[in-house]
Amino acid sequence: MQRYKILHRTYYNFSSEVQLGPHHLRLRPREDYELRIESSTLNITPSAKIRWHRDVEGNSVATATFDRPTQQLVFDSELIIQQYNESPLNFLVADYAINYPFTYKPEDQILLAPYMQLPDQETQEMISLWAQNLWQSNEKIQTYTLLQGIASHIFESHTYKLREEPGVQTAKDTLSCGTGSCRDFAQLFMDAAKCMGLAARFVSGYLHAPGTDAAGATHAWAEVYLPGAGWKGFDPTIGKLAGTDHIAVAVSRLPEAIPPIEGSFIGEPESTLDVGVWVSTLP
Repeated sequence: MQRYKILHRTYYNFSSEVQLGPHHLRLRPREDYELRIESSTLNITPSAKIRWHRDVEGNSVATATFDRPTQQLVFDSELIIQQYNESPLNFLVADYAINYPFTYKPEDQILLAPYMQLPDQETQEMISLWAQNLWQSNEKIQTYTLLQGIASHIFESHTYKLREEPGVQTAKDTLSCGTGSCRDFAQLFMDAAKCMGLAARFVSGYLHAPGTDAAGATHAWAEVYLPGAGWKGFDPTIGKLAGTDHIAVAVSRLPEAIPPIEGSFIGEPESTLDVGVWVSTLP
C-alpha cells in the first residue's frame, strides 16, 4: 500500500465584485477496493454551502453555492489517500477476450454502447492509416498487447505540449499536428480503441510523476473495458498501463463532462485563474 498527499488549489481573481453561481467540484477520488480516502479537507473562500451527490457515472460531485458577492474565489482541497493498486498487471481477461478481435457479449453491449460510439468517418480513416502497423486484420493479437501498443505508439509518435486553452483537441487535430496535452492523447486513444470495436472512456485525476511535464497539474488518461478484468486504464502520455501513481477522480464517455471545477458568475468578464497541484508520497 502506498499513501499519497494531494494538494489542489485554485484561485480566481476578478476585476470587480461578482455574484457567483453554483460551482460543481470533482476533486474527490473514486474510492473502491484499490483506493481508500484516509482524510479529505475542502476549504472554500468565500464561504459556501456544499451538497454532495454521485452523478450518472458514479463520480462524487460537490456543488457549492454562495450567498454574497466577492472579488476572489478560492478552492483549497487537501487529500490523503491509500493506494492498493500495487500490481496493475495482476488481472485475468475472460477467455473469449484474451485475443483480438473479439465481440462483447450481448448483455454487455447494451451497457457499453455509449462508450463505443464511433468518431466521424474522416477520423476513422485517419486512425486506420496511423495504426496500420499495430495490427493486421488477418491475424490475432493479445488484446492487452494491442492496447499497450496503441498507448506506446501515441507516446512515441507525438510530442507532449502543455495547453492552457480549455477543451480537448479532436483526434484529427492531434494526428495532424503531432502534439497534444494529456487530455488530447486520451481522446486519441479512446477514438482508436472505439474504431477497433472496444468500449473506452475518459478519466480525469492525478498522477504522481515528480520531475515530468505531467507534474503540478491534473492528469487525464483512458480506460477500456476488458471482459473478466473490468475497466483498465492506459496512459498514452507516458505510454504505459495506468498504475499505482494514477489516482482517478472522475470518468465519463465525454471528456468535456468532467472538468475538475465548473461554475458561473455574473459581473465583469475580466478574471485570472491560477491552479496548483502537488502530489507527494507519504510514509
